[in-house]
Amino acid sequence: MTQPVSMELPNIDLTQLNAIDVESLAAPDDPRHPPRILILYGSLRERSYSRLLAEEAGRLLRWFGCQVRTFDPRDLPLPDAVSPDHPKVTELRELADWSEGMVWVSPERHGAMTGIMKAQIDWIPLALGARRPTQGKTLAVMQVCGGSQSFNSVNQMRTLGRWMRMVTIPNQSSVAKAHLEFDDAGRMKPSAYYMRVVDVCEELAKFTWLVRGRSGYLTDRYSERVEDAEALSKRVNQRSL
Repeated sequence: MTQPVSMELPNIDLTQLNAIDVESLAAPDDPRHPPRILILYGSLRERSYSRLLAEEAGRLLRWFGCQVRTFDPRDLPLPDAVSPDHPKVTELRELADWSEGMVWVSPERHGAMTGIMKAQIDWIPLALGARRPTQGKTLAVMQVCGGSQSFNSVNQMRTLGRWMRMVTIPNQSSVAKAHLEFDDAGRMKPSAYYMRVVDVCEELAKFTWLVRGRSGYLTDRYSERVEDAEALSKRVNQRSL
């Protein structure tokens, strides 16, 4: 353990933070590069607690050996307001393609995830030609609350993750009264909420190592194989006419 890493996580008991045991999760022929994780957050406020939580998750995931990129939702147009070649839409879609797992962090507003969070997810299509930007990739969901603890946003994001054909991990985080959980420097204070965030990041790293080498097989479907066979049959029959 190097000192710069320990300084980056001042509220962690490093004696209890275990590195990922890759050999227990990945087969010999599985990819061995650092898991690629994309983080999305759902607020544009100057002191955005969803962004601060996203940043904290990013630090933890890097400690667990992941390569992390975070999308800045500022200037992302509303879905369908512009063409998909808009620079921010292109950036988001390229990051989705690059990623092998994601973290979605949203505030809860009016009992739901924010429109900013939903807009980012809506701009990521289920399919782009032969590519499926989210299918078979891992997902962790987290939310911040202004008041008492709630789970409306994480529940909604779980539904979206299923719709996007992602492998959403069992653990999740909901941080109540988020304005009390971060210090003046924007770092999350020690608490049971913080320990849950660590748990979620550790679990996401493990599931990504476990899933990514076999996501193609896990998402192979009978219905699509039948459809592909029918399409092939039609092409062959057309050529024989």
